[in-house]
Amino acid sequence: MKPDYEAEYNNRARVPEHPGIIAGWQADAAAFRQSAVAEFGVVYGHGERQRFDLFKPETAKGDSIVLFIHGGYWQALDPGFFSHMARGVTALGVPMAVAGYDLCPQVTVGTIVEQMRRAAAFLWRAYRLPIIACGHSAGGHLAACLLATDWKALAPDLPENLVRAAYGISGLYNLKPLTETSVNTALGLSFEEAEEQSPLFWPAPARLVMDAVVGGAESEEYLKQSRRIVDVWGLGGAQTRYEEIAGANHFTVIAGLTDPESGMSRRIAALAGA
Repeated sequence: MKPDYEAEYNNRARVPEHPGIIAGWQADAAAFRQSAVAEFGVVYGHGERQRFDLFKPETAKGDSIVLFIHGGYWQALDPGFFSHMARGVTALGVPMAVAGYDLCPQVTVGTIVEQMRRAAAFLWRAYRLPIIACGHSAGGHLAACLLATDWKALAPDLPENLVRAAYGISGLYNLKPLTETSVNTALGLSFEEAEEQSPLFWPAPARLVMDAVVGGAESEEYLKQSRRIVDVWGLGGAQTRYEEIAGANHFTVIAGLTDPESGMSRRIAALAGA
């Protein structure tokens, strides 16, 4: 029996308390910015949203920069809701850039992928450190896209493994089901475009690391999305890992990023060499 994609992918309907969670993110992010060591509003491209905030540790221990990409189905939110997601890894000695991007329907999903590539390339050129791409929901999709990017084809001065690992949290790796949901009203994806922008169908990033983490209380489709990328890319030679966070829904699943003692923060810091 075919899944009810509208019900499976409508996270706000599945989690009625989501407005309070998102408001909490905004308040916690604002409080974190008051005390954080950071560079705010670094411009990496054209447009008001093509900026990132770079949060720095007091003492650097890693050899990479984490690039955090927020969710919102490519059509909502901005980095100002997520500054505090840098608390965990910066406390462990790793810098984190929290990046923004233009939103659908003003731009396409493909354009957002290109903007995140531009952000990652900007970070490498500025700091000469490899990137660990970390993203939530739509950001998980974008993190996987960065891992599977042919950087040498993009620009000859970029290293082959500019992004050496991705940590996708409740990511979307096959966009085709979204074409049958209200999410696609803003995205405007055709079935062919959805397949083209789905990293699940791209060549696997062989020898690189892909973690797919998902909340145990999320829909079966979200669990399937993470299992599939791990299985398919694992067969293609990537080092893959699947994890369910027990009891977490689509909005609470990222809470571990704010805690340096969480398994989530420790894993990302380890991927970054700390």
